[in-house]
This record gives sequence, structure tokens and C-alpha cells, in this order.
Amino acid sequence: MPSAAAELVFDEATKVYPGRDGAAVDHLSLTVPAGEICVLVGPSGGGKTTALKLVNRLIPLSSGDIRIDGTSILQLDLIELRRSIGYVIQQVGLFPHITIEGNIGTVPRLLGRPRSWIKTRSAELLELVGLDPSYAKRFPAQLSGGERQRVGLARALAANPSLMLMDEPFGAIDPIVRARLQDEFLRLQQELRKTVVFVTHDVDEAIKVGDRIAILREGGRLAQYDTPQRILEQPVDDFVADFVGRDRALKALSLRKVGDLKLAPPPTGAGDALPRLSAETNMREALAVLIAEGLDALLVVGEDGSPLGVATREDLLG
Repeated sequence: MPSAAAELVFDEATKVYPGRDGAAVDHLSLTVPAGEICVLVGPSGGGKTTALKLVNRLIPLSSGDIRIDGTSILQLDLIELRRSIGYVIQQVGLFPHITIEGNIGTVPRLLGRPRSWIKTRSAELLELVGLDPSYAKRFPAQLSGGERQRVGLARALAANPSLMLMDEPFGAIDPIVRARLQDEFLRLQQELRKTVVFVTHDVDEAIKVGDRIAILREGGRLAQYDTPQRILEQPVDDFVADFVGRDRALKALSLRKVGDLKLAPPPTGAGDALPRLSAETNMREALAVLIAEGLDALLVVGEDGSPLGVATREDLLG
């Protein structure tokens, strides 16, 4: 059974490096509710990765506090703190001389779990992240970049943490594999409901994976912390509006599904010529299909392929 997710609170968290003007993270205050994904985005110098590493004390706080389920990280034993948090990085960091099963079992082994437990847990997690159990005996060099990233995610989940830190976990992967990994991660999150802090430089990725997005200004100051929809539709100032992009109205369409529209009744016969899209398709993808095919309408279908109704270009833009 998954462990309970933990609430994470940044309380005036500040990091100042000696000899540098200004702060890397400046009085950051926000709350990540238990079981939600908070994505940190911002320009270079915005302190995204620094804020992430403050949580597991890879970087020490200068002032302020960070609390996990009400307990200050400063009151927790450093080794226990780090072993209790799942950590996924862009470079994955698998041990090249250890099998995939051994890599996944790294933290459970440190926690004293027996070999039989680790073997079973590794097999469960390989299946969970979409890899065949035969991968257990392979070595990292025998895997593709996307497969290694999946193993990195499995390793972070091995000790069943209530909190996960993910630092640009899909940043070094080609766009097609990256999209698949994002989908896989969201599927896992629906099942496991971990609390996640996720760093990315990609606004589209932040919108796709985040329950909440924290946009940091240069110098590590919080500009806006809100749901993706509110950030796109109600940016607090020009900095946020410029950062999310002039196409933010189009980005907002990616948060809505065609099945949520008020659909016209499905046509009889003539509908065969219309493109058929699942009700779960987001409106941005649906609009792209209409533009690419030079059409003004599409047929929305249910899970079983039965027609639900027709959506027009005007419906999508409205």
C-alpha cells in the first residue's frame, strides 16, 4: 500500500550564498497540499533547483523554514530525511556496475530490507513503470535513455516515499519519448498520489503535469503560485504573462477536453467524413487536427467508439 502523501510548506525559505549579491531563493512561501504536484518554473537564475534541494538539505537554508507534515526539516536526522524522500534527476544517476534490480533496491537495502523483499519490490516497480521484469538483470548501459529514466523513477519509488523531488527528470530525452514518460508519470500519480515538487524550464510541461505552478522571478522571488488554468487565464503581471507566452490562450485549451463541450447531435451518415476524436482529447489537439485537415468540425466519440456529438472550430475557440 502506498504511504500517505505529505503536506510540504515553504515558510519564508531563503538561501543566500556568501560573496554573492542578492539571494538565490528569497523568502519563498507556499504550501504544496498532500498528494499534489507542484511545478517550479522560471528564468535562469530563478532558484528553481536551489529551492528543490533545500527540501532534502542538499543545500542548507540561510533562513526561514521548510516543513513536511508540520515537522521542520531542521529537526529531522539528515540521513533519515534523505532516505524518506524520492529523488529523480535529469542525469538519472544509476550505478553503472549494478544491475537494474540492485539500482532500484538501493534505498531499501540501506534501510535493511531483506533481499527477497527487494527482489519482489523491484519486479513490482518495473511493471509499474512499464518495463518487463527481465530488465531486472540488465545493467544501465544496456538501456535506452528513456528506459533509464523509468528505472530512475522506479528507484525513487522503491522505499514508498510520501514526498518526491524531481529535477528536470525528462529534460534530456527526445520529445516523443518525453511525452510518453510524462503520460506514464501522470498515470502513476493517479494511482499512487504522491506529493511531488517538479522542476522544469518547459512551460508546456509545467502546464501538463502540474496541479499547481510556482513561477519564480530572477533572484528566487515568487511571482505567482496558482493552478495552471488561473496562471494562463489570469496572470498577475506582465512578467508572468510574458513568461507563459503570448499563446497562453492556446495553452489554456490543452487543459480542457472536447468531451466537456456542449456537442451538437451526431449526424446520420455525413459524420463518416469527419475526423473522430476521443472525448478525452484536449481542445488544443482537436483544434490542431481541424487546422491541419482544413475542416470546421469533428466527431467526438466515447470509449467504445460510439458517436457522442459534433464539435466545431467555433466551439473550440469559444
